[in-house]
Amino acid sequence: MSARDEGVAPKVFFTPERFAEEQASRMDPPRGNLLIAGCRSGSALSGEVTQRYERLLREAGSDSAVPHLRDIDHRFSDSETIVRLEEHVGGADVYLFQCLFDPTCDPCTDHDYMAFLIACRAFREHGARHVTGVLPYLAYARQDKPTKFRREPTTAKLMADLALAAGIDRLIVWDPHCEQIRGFYGNMPVNALESLTLFIDVFSRFRNRDDVIAVAPDAGRSKYVTYFGRAMGLTCAIAAKYRPKPEEVVISEVIGEFPGKRIAIVLDDMISGAGTIDALVRKLVKEKGIEEVYVGASHNLCVGHARERLEALYVDFGLREVVVTDSIPQTEEFRALPFVSVESLADILARTINRIHFNRSVSQVFYKPQ
Repeated sequence: MSARDEGVAPKVFFTPERFAEEQASRMDPPRGNLLIAGCRSGSALSGEVTQRYERLLREAGSDSAVPHLRDIDHRFSDSETIVRLEEHVGGADVYLFQCLFDPTCDPCTDHDYMAFLIACRAFREHGARHVTGVLPYLAYARQDKPTKFRREPTTAKLMADLALAAGIDRLIVWDPHCEQIRGFYGNMPVNALESLTLFIDVFSRFRNRDDVIAVAPDAGRSKYVTYFGRAMGLTCAIAAKYRPKPEEVVISEVIGEFPGKRIAIVLDDMISGAGTIDALVRKLVKEKGIEEVYVGASHNLCVGHARERLEALYVDFGLREVVVTDSIPQTEEFRALPFVSVESLADILARTINRIHFNRSVSQVFYKPQ
């Protein structure tokens, strides 16, 4: 052995037989070894999912561990993003988490998106077999078409093109603003996880009650609320909404049968400035005789005057509970509100990753409308 070879592992030349024997002993999953990773804004959620995944493994009789890379992106002094991977990722089945809006720190959706894209490219360039992007809140999904009479781009399509170019080959999102968004990703699988299962469970105490009605805040949410009402044995209503100008909401009518109803469950995909919720709850209480309102939302951005509006509804307009998820990191100030409940997505995402990793059906985890 030469001096430069001292202390170096023996150089192994693989044969097909040796490789097959090694693979059989390792029992690699069909998509490669599982690896969960998180950019800085996604590391808290990816850590919770990793812990939940390992707990489910132990409950199923396995002592396997799941590698987790966290905080893989950093900034140079000129604000450029760099991603460094501290482990070998060749042949791995990677699930890369990023929160594209993070109110717990300096929120910058564009920077978080860029960090995600650079991380995708890092895994691809260093040999990952699969890179699945886990973006619970899919930013730019609301820009799926230009506003009428406005010269705007279809920005959601641009972001899909960038993600594909960066190297992702699958996407997991939680209750996106529009289901059609998956079409922007071409032939790439997009698992748009539905929230019906979660809210059916959260509000199960209202099942089959004659004094409860489920309300859709606009036409876009009407089919969703219809499925919810059918599963819960509740009647449904729909609000007619329009925006006379940006950030202003008018509820012109709420269509439905309200005699005998004293409780309303309002389900929406997102609370942003809470203008829609504010206008709808006030109308339900003032004009429809509703005494208690419960709100479920898949994503809570809580920007602008949202918190003040929700607090006013709680004090003066019968708002009893607002249930949101941690698809977006929630601030401690918001969590401290007495009427707020934050549901964790760790279990849902862990089970989803498990089924994708072993090439099994994801839909079996969720409620199937009849």
